[in-house]
Order: sequence, then structure tokens, then C-alpha cells
Amino acid sequence: MAKPAAKKAAKSAPTAKSLDNLSFWGWRRENGRVGVRNHVLILPLDDLSNSACEAVANNIKGTLAIPHAYGRLQFGADLDLHFRTLIGTGSNPNVAAVVVIGIEDGWTDRVVQGIAKTGKPVVGFGIEGHGDIATIAKASYKAKEFVQWASELQREQCSIDELWVSTKCGESDTTTGLGSCPTVGNMYDKLIPKGVTGVFGETSEITGGEHIARERAISKEIGEKWYKVWNAYQQEVIEANKVDDLSESQPTKGNIAGGLSSIEEKALGNLEKIGRECRYIDVLGPAEEPQKGNGLYYMDTSSAAAECVTLMAAGGWVVHTFPTGQGNVIGNPIVPVIKISANPKTLRTMGEHIDVDVTGILRREQTLDMAGDALIDMIIRTANGRLTAAEALGHREFSLTKLYRSA
Repeated sequence: MAKPAAKKAAKSAPTAKSLDNLSFWGWRRENGRVGVRNHVLILPLDDLSNSACEAVANNIKGTLAIPHAYGRLQFGADLDLHFRTLIGTGSNPNVAAVVVIGIEDGWTDRVVQGIAKTGKPVVGFGIEGHGDIATIAKASYKAKEFVQWASELQREQCSIDELWVSTKCGESDTTTGLGSCPTVGNMYDKLIPKGVTGVFGETSEITGGEHIARERAISKEIGEKWYKVWNAYQQEVIEANKVDDLSESQPTKGNIAGGLSSIEEKALGNLEKIGRECRYIDVLGPAEEPQKGNGLYYMDTSSAAAECVTLMAAGGWVVHTFPTGQGNVIGNPIVPVIKISANPKTLRTMGEHIDVDVTGILRREQTLDMAGDALIDMIIRTANGRLTAAEALGHREFSLTKLYRSA
């Protein structure tokens, strides 16, 4: 079954001449942004509310609960990031409506009011003074109303310049920097000039290639802004907390097994994802929504897969491209994650996780242009409704980034 599908994808891949006419079918939200999925979220404010959210999602089919580990006694910048991530997740254009449940009303309402700025339907419930059973009942009635309303929303044809595509790689090896990461870079080189909004990140993973990243900014000012973010992470996090070095973390054991001997080699492969021509136009904080319009952005993120994708989704990106060498299985609850691999062994042993096979690059049977076009084709198909491998396999990894311990 896989071979006919692959042939069909290759045949329908866009050519350079057709890029001007690219479009996709998406749901236009109240604030004008366009999503490629139509989720009704049951969103817990805190870890204490996970059970109630999961009960509501069990009661009302077609809704999605996304439990997480934090939300109590956080403060300062850590609390700000917590709220920004939850509000951004609910505000993502792939989400049609949101039910927020928290242990108490105050912080719950803060998330509700943040999401409400998008104009989408959102309501919140506090458990204190009511208990789980009463809260679950009230939230379930509202969730049923939301999911029936969302089920009648219609897609509309949208221009490619309304699509936001993020990227992060994982389980990298020698094939990643040679094949799957340059495939994403080729895609960005073609689509960023057409108005697609992109983002890359992974602050620690650019170590050794920081001079290259600094020079790829749109201006010296933005390059210096990026360098301050990178250097702050080096000094305030890595140097302040390391035992001796980042061995077994950067690069990981899997990276080393895949042939990457150092973080410098990993960084050079990582940066292939931004192509040959693209220049990033601004530097974003974690889960921050861009304000400068279409173009390529950098987001200060962890290099951990679930954390990074969660932060980019909270920033507003609706499709994620994920190059992998050894085979990473990451997904996300609200954003389809497209896996790309150039490793023949991974295709043989973990092929069910891969959406775009670019092993032909290393066999010299496929040019980088062909690979980039195949990825563009898969992005459009995914935006139009095709489930990614991660979605079909049920991968919904959602991981909040925590800056420091709670009070």
C-alpha cells in the first residue's frame, strides 16, 4: 500500500512554477487567522484539574483534553510563561473552542480572558466550592454545545501566505544534516518568499554554529538580539548548572550512535533547516506570538522535542515539520507534526512514523529540490486534512517548559 501512495505524492508535488498558486483549505477563525484542524479543547489550568478535564473529554466525544504537570505555586517569569503557553495553546487557530478548568476561579479566568481576545468561544470553571462531579457536569454540557457548533464550521480556500509552518528536528544523526534538515531548508527557501510564516528554535542546539545563526539575521540589530538570547542561555543555564559538560544531553547518546561526535556537528546540521536564502526577521521569547508579519522567526526554546513543539504551537504555528534521523515519534495534541527522514534503517524499522521519505537524497536518486517539493506537497495535503503518522498513531505529547522550581 505504501508504494502507490509514494508514487502519487511524487507525481502531485508542486513545481517551482506552481508555487505562486498554492492554496489550502482551512478554518478561518474570528480573529482572521487560519487553522488546519478544528479541535475543541478541554484545557486544565493546573495539574489538579487534569482528572476533571479528562472526564469531560470522556463524556463528550470529539473533544480533546491535554493534561499537564504544572500550574501551582509558580511565580514571576515562570508563571508568566505558564500563562502564555496555556493562553497561546487555546488561542491557536487549530482550536475552534475551549473549556478551561482550574482548581480556583482567579487564575482560571485569566486564561479564559486571554483566549477570549481571539473572539473564539471559551468558558471556564473552578473546582473549589463545587467539587469534581458538579464541575464535570457543567463543563460537559458546555463542551457538548461547543463540539456540535464546531462540527458545522466549514473550511474555505486560503492562500499559502496564511499558513504558519514551524520546524524542529530530533534524534539527529549524520543523515539529518545531509538529508532531512536540508529538505526543510529547501521548503523554507521556496515558501517564505511566498508569504509563509516560519519559525525555528532549539537554543542549546545551535552551540558551535552560533556565528552562522548570528549572521543569518535580517539585520545586525536582530543578529545581536539573537546572540544575547543564546549567550544568556549559555551563561545563566548551561554554565551555571552543568556538572562538567553536556555529555549525554547535547549531543545525546542517540546522536552519538548516529555518527555525530559533538554539539558543533549537530548544530551545523540543525541550521540546515533554515535553508540557503532565508533570514530571520525577529527573535521571540518562548511561546511568544510574532508581531512583525510574515517571514521567518527564531524562538528561544528548549531542544527537547515535546517542549519545543508545545511552545511553537502556543506561538500560533499550525503545522510542524520534524526532520529525524534515528526516529523520533513526537506528536502534538493540536498541531499536526510531519516527520521527514533520510535514514534507510529508520524507514525499514520505524516507517510507520515517517510522512516524507527522503532517503533518495543519499542514494542520489532524489535531488534536494525534489525532496523540498515532496515536503511542500505533504504540508498542503496535511493542511487539507490528511492525518500525519503521529496523529494516526495517537501521539499527543504536550510538555510545558518550566524555568525554575515552584515556591
